[in-house]
Amino acid sequence: MNWDAFITCAVTGSGQSHLKSDKVPVTPQQIAEACVEAAQAGAAIAHCHVRDPETGNPSRDPALYREVVARVRDSGTDVILNLTAGMGGDIVLGSPEAPLPLNAEGTDLIGATERLVHVEELLPEICTLDCGTMNFAEADYVMTNTPGTLRAMAKRVQDAGVKPEIEVFDLGHLWLAKTLVNEGLIDDPVLIQLCMGIPFGAPNDLNSLMAMVNNIPSDWVYSMFSIGRMQLPYAAQAVLAGGNVRVGLEDNIWLEKGVKASNGDLVERTATMLTAMNVTLMTPAQVRERLNLKKRW
Repeated sequence: MNWDAFITCAVTGSGQSHLKSDKVPVTPQQIAEACVEAAQAGAAIAHCHVRDPETGNPSRDPALYREVVARVRDSGTDVILNLTAGMGGDIVLGSPEAPLPLNAEGTDLIGATERLVHVEELLPEICTLDCGTMNFAEADYVMTNTPGTLRAMAKRVQDAGVKPEIEVFDLGHLWLAKTLVNEGLIDDPVLIQLCMGIPFGAPNDLNSLMAMVNNIPSDWVYSMFSIGRMQLPYAAQAVLAGGNVRVGLEDNIWLEKGVKASNGDLVERTATMLTAMNVTLMTPAQVRERLNLKKRW
């Protein structure tokens, strides 16, 4: 049991959720406001992607990240920013019978340095490092993060003084994370996020979760989440299993059946539940001390 836990709010993500709910933030102003809203509701960390303000599609534009960070900073809100570095590893095959040429519409494949342009410029306290390659739900979509790419990214993140949050979608990803740590590319304390129930990674049943948890070294800090209606149950399971919590519109757009949520709604409900379980919610300052983060502003 984790009696002192922190909440991360993943405020927007890169999926097509904005087409299903108008509460999903799209513009830099909306994303920044969502970070502030989440912090005011009890989240210590806000995890951010950015989107094209005109289309809502995912974007890697450093200018959009720059605006989000500036707006959060200028708000005076104390919240730890966690910027994604997961973009730029997407491959969509042409078809099962003719995989090449790749589908240009969905493929976004760039090098390690380019994936980190916004991180090295803006120096958030945390950025993500997706620790593995996997098949996603779409028929011919592969999320690629090779060991070579991850080593290059981990070294650059380390040199920048940014804490990587290692995203783990399956047991093999945890093995690779341990390899990076053993090679000296990830500094202590190690921070990982267990991403459960995402097709086709680890299923979100309790046996799979505990297999992941039981393979985490005792001195690592971990958080976890699942998607859709499993988001809130996983918030409870997370602290029961000794971890921390992630919620937010990246992973779930519903507060309850038929009621769409805001990020603040999801954090507030989670905070209320954890408090009722006698869990103390950690402040951003306490999380910085726990993770040895470098406060940027």
